[in-house]
Amino acid sequence: MPFQILINVLLAILWMFLQNEYTLINFIYGYVIGILILVIIRRFLKFDFYLKRIWALIKLINLFIVELIKANIEVVKVVLKPKQDHQPGIIAVETRLDSDLEISILAALITLTPGTISMDFSDDSRTIYVHSLDVPDKEAMVKGIHDSFEKAIMEVTK
Repeated sequence: MPFQILINVLLAILWMFLQNEYTLINFIYGYVIGILILVIIRRFLKFDFYLKRIWALIKLINLFIVELIKANIEVVKVVLKPKQDHQPGIIAVETRLDSDLEISILAALITLTPGTISMDFSDDSRTIYVHSLDVPDKEAMVKGIHDSFEKAIMEVTK
């Protein structure tokens, strides 16, 4: 991926030299042309296009912001409820992620979401123990983590 970005930047600079105008607009035109050249070359060389991962990263950040807003609303509901009938709990989230970086990112995203905190890892680091402020259905919460954060992390890193 860094090599593709470097090639794209070099193609943009080459475009500026060919146009003999060294402006930001010409650089952007050259960058877009470089993207098109990389798309064409990708068909012959069989490599993953770097903008695909950048798009997946943007989707992960967007997902986190949406989950952050939803979790804040849920925490406010729990705090402002006159009758405190929430069900705090600890759940074990078995992860399909492979690397320590991916697992750390998942744990950080869980901890940064209000109302949840990653407490501990299993010895093999395949299970994250999560404390949540309100857990009406443990399986649904685990499935939600798998379908949202874990899936998005896999798109970025794979």
